[in-house]
Amino acid sequence: MQSASTTHRNIQAICEMEKKALGRRSLSARLGDSIATHAGRMWFISLHIVWFAIWIGLNLKSRGTAVFDPFPFSLLTMIVSLESIFLSLFILMSQNRSGIQAEQRNHLDLQINLLAEDENTKMLQMLQALCQHHKLPIGNDPEIKTMTERTEVTEVLSELRENLPNGE
Repeated sequence: MQSASTTHRNIQAICEMEKKALGRRSLSARLGDSIATHAGRMWFISLHIVWFAIWIGLNLKSRGTAVFDPFPFSLLTMIVSLESIFLSLFILMSQNRSGIQAEQRNHLDLQINLLAEDENTKMLQMLQALCQHHKLPIGNDPEIKTMTERTEVTEVLSELRENLPNGE
C-alpha cells in the first residue's frame, strides 16, 4: 500500500501535468473549450428557450403590427442553423483536443505499466533466487518460473490481435 505522502506526491504531479496541458492550449482552443462547456449547461438551453419564445412572440401576425421575420421564421431558422454549425465545430475541436490528451495519457499509462511489469519481474526473480537458495519447494514451481520471464509486449499484442473479435 502506498504511503499518504506518495499518494499526495502522485496527485500533485498529475494536477501539475493537467494545469500545464490546460495552460498550453491556444486562444482558439480555450475559446472552443469554453463554448463547448457552456453549450452543454442548463442555462444555455434555458436562454435558447427564452430567446425562441420572444422571437416567435414578436413575429406572430396576430398583434396586427409589422413583423421582421414572419412565419415560418426564415431568419430565425438561418441563425439557428449557423449557430448549430459553429457549435458543432467548437464541440468537435474540443473533442479532438481531448482525444489527443487522452491518447497521451494512454501512452503514459502504458509506459508506467511496462516499467511496473519489468520491476515486478525483477522482484519475482530475486524472490525465486532466495527460495531456491533456501531450498524451498516453491522456488522450483514451473508457474513461478514462467512469471519470472520478461513479458514480450509484441508477443502479447500479436496474441491479442489473433484472439480478440474484430468487430465485423
